[in-house]
Amino acid sequence: MAEIVLTGLSTVYPNGVRAVDALDATIADGEFFALLGPSGCGKTTLLRTIAGLEPASAGTVSIGGRDVTGMEPGRRRVAMVFQDYALFPHMTVAENIAYPLRVRRAPKSQQREVAERTAGDLGLAGLLERRPGQLSGGQQQRVALARAMAMEADVLLLDEPLSNLDARLRLEARTFLKRLQRELGMTTVFVTHDQAEALALADRIAVMEAGQIRQVGSPRTVFQHPNSTFVANFIGSTPMNLLPGEVRSGTVQVAGAKLAEADLPDGTPLVVGIRPEYLHLGDDGIPGTVSIVENLGISSLVTLECADGTLVGVTVPEHEEPRVGARFGAAPHPGRLLLYGEDGNLMP
Repeated sequence: MAEIVLTGLSTVYPNGVRAVDALDATIADGEFFALLGPSGCGKTTLLRTIAGLEPASAGTVSIGGRDVTGMEPGRRRVAMVFQDYALFPHMTVAENIAYPLRVRRAPKSQQREVAERTAGDLGLAGLLERRPGQLSGGQQQRVALARAMAMEADVLLLDEPLSNLDARLRLEARTFLKRLQRELGMTTVFVTHDQAEALALADRIAVMEAGQIRQVGSPRTVFQHPNSTFVANFIGSTPMNLLPGEVRSGTVQVAGAKLAEADLPDGTPLVVGIRPEYLHLGDDGIPGTVSIVENLGISSLVTLECADGTLVGVTVPEHEEPRVGARFGAAPHPGRLLLYGEDGNLMP
């Protein structure tokens, strides 16, 4: 069992910065769990605290039922892959992979056997005698993963391991990483600021802000039902529309358009959330003039500018791309409207 339980966990730096703030979370055995958030939100500090590289200021870290809060990193049975891979440039691929066994003073024959077996599993068999400087970014990433696997750890911690790869290689590495984690069944915590990576890879996502978790859920839940305007604005390859609205005569209205019924008092101010993917252009809905059309490949992102200055983004298929200056209404798909209160939280 490699369940991770974080209870009241805080990490405060000597300068007083509270990077992780009284955080509670449970990561299931064998789960691929993503920590997602903007730079400076505390996700890497949280990962390093789980690994034991940063001391916890308060609370506990439990792995597999063991309280490891005060343990040294080497006793926690965790393996970590850093953003820059942290490979030894003077060592060969085989020596880098076998390094954890070398530290444990395992026999050289065992070191070589584990290096060859692990390298073979990750498609590195022909590269064992090369040094990191002779490898591509994707190959270096696999060496770092192979070294982590050679540790025979219970938990794999990944700190933005795809960020140094170009766009095409990131897609290939993402698929490889997903398949590898499924085959190993290893509890994996993955830090990223790229929501597309989190949505594609994770079983569950924790969205972080200011050292705290704002929402935890499956990728589908976090995408379709963000519980706050912060999460709504952060998740999605195209930003969610967060539009000023209010209730009039029992209906939600934006820019004078009636969008849905609402059992709320008249005059209630709202922030209306609608993803561009859940809007369509037509005669009804929020009226506006097409001001910008952005080609996204098989689709286009159309920006409508309303009379009051409100901007509405709508995703349309490539064959329905409108001309700039045309007038349309943007109507939501049934059941896709989200209502947020003045505090920024999703209304029940």
